[in-house]
Amino acid sequence: MTTANLLEFDLEGLAAFCERLGEKKFRATQLFRWIHQRGASDFTQMTDLAKSLREKLAGTARVEALPVLSQHESADGTIKWLFDVGDGNAVEAVFIPEDDRGTLCVSSQAGCAVGCRFCSTGHQGFSRNLGTGEITAQLWFAEHFLRKHLKRDERVISNVVMMGMGEPLQNYAALVPALRTMLDDNAYGLSRRRVTVSTSGVVPMMDRLGVDCPVALAVSLHAPNDALRDDLVPLNRKYPIAELLDACRRYLAHAPRDFITFEYCMLDGVNDQPEHAQQLIELVKPRGGLGGVSCKFNLIPFNPFPASGLLRSPQPRVLAFAKALSEAGIVTTVRKTRGDDIDAACGQLAGDVKDRTRAAERMAQRRLTEHTVVMHPARRAEAHAPDVQEH
Repeated sequence: MTTANLLEFDLEGLAAFCERLGEKKFRATQLFRWIHQRGASDFTQMTDLAKSLREKLAGTARVEALPVLSQHESADGTIKWLFDVGDGNAVEAVFIPEDDRGTLCVSSQAGCAVGCRFCSTGHQGFSRNLGTGEITAQLWFAEHFLRKHLKRDERVISNVVMMGMGEPLQNYAALVPALRTMLDDNAYGLSRRRVTVSTSGVVPMMDRLGVDCPVALAVSLHAPNDALRDDLVPLNRKYPIAELLDACRRYLAHAPRDFITFEYCMLDGVNDQPEHAQQLIELVKPRGGLGGVSCKFNLIPFNPFPASGLLRSPQPRVLAFAKALSEAGIVTTVRKTRGDDIDAACGQLAGDVKDRTRAAERMAQRRLTEHTVVMHPARRAEAHAPDVQEH
């Protein structure tokens, strides 16, 4: 008998599940607190639930975390987990401790279809979306592991950033219930200001998120003009910068913060020149009667990997870039590199993903070749040469 993993439900979904069992809605709140506030997965531990309900749950439900394939702890206290999501795929989550907060970076997909040039995850291609339960399970496991690991009774994770593997807004249906669980006072009780969704610019879903579940928004900008951004962030060809900035302005009407964070990965000789800083200033500052975008910039030192063909901007150039933006009145920070000794820094999350995207492309190419064979029989032998075989 198939049982439901209760990590798949936000409180509304759990209430509907309890009603299907013939239980009152308030039972869902009790159950929700046991699962998320106390980290319970054994229904027999949930002592304020009626025995009859516990027996029903034992036959119909489970609370199941993702299997942990590996755990690595950095010298700076950063912890990275590799979670098994089945079918040969694994995703990563990272805990980043700081003096005034504990941040968990969460994945939303196995791989990523956006394919940004500077992102290790994107170079793997895309396998599949994670379910709501698989997103929530990263927080559920990390929070309750850390309480034991750090010997703390109170909440450890104060901030969640959807900046792990994948483009969150391309997995919208699973993302929003997971966000609602993070925000719910009966679960983790996180502030909307402390839950951040990062997007490469999926404009229609930005508009939907602003209405359905407005949280802090970080936009992966990385270039000040369309020609360069087309190359670095291929999604820009569908939603160019002008459309993206319009969507940012619309989002601000709903956002819990009065600014959008623009992420900007500093790439040596590519997007880090003084003229690039000036173009960014012109993009976001009000001018000529046109409204700008209330924003801050987060400059990210690039974490190189061989397949990218890119290098990190020298630190003096990063600081000069930051100074130019700051002197124009734009709040600008330079992200500290954390966890790079365990490949847990920004852009390094790679997990272990079967590349369905490229496999599909190879299959399409093979079908095209086979179609050509039908049209041109003389080339049949050529079509079966090793260089067109699927690997």
